[in-house]
Amino acid sequence: MEKIVIRHKVGDFETWLKGHQERVQLFAPAVTDFQTFQDQDDPKSVCMVMDVMDMEKLGAIINDPGVMDAKIRHTVIDPVIVSSPIVT
Repeated sequence: MEKIVIRHKVGDFETWLKGHQERVQLFAPAVTDFQTFQDQDDPKSVCMVMDVMDMEKLGAIINDPGVMDAKIRHTVIDPVIVSSPIVT
């Protein structure tokens, strides 16, 4: 299991927030759990911390052209930044 962080901006925070259940379903094949955060100094900047069981599946989900419809519905603004833990 790997914990990652995904960060991006949204056009409308309330619209994005209402899409939570759809995101749960979308990421379910690769992610066991995730938490969502909103930047305190920028309400249109959001972050998800995910427990990922399969990074390849997550990559396929994120890069699936069909996911573009969900991104539009949720007002996601590119770039979507994915960060992984640093192993020391």
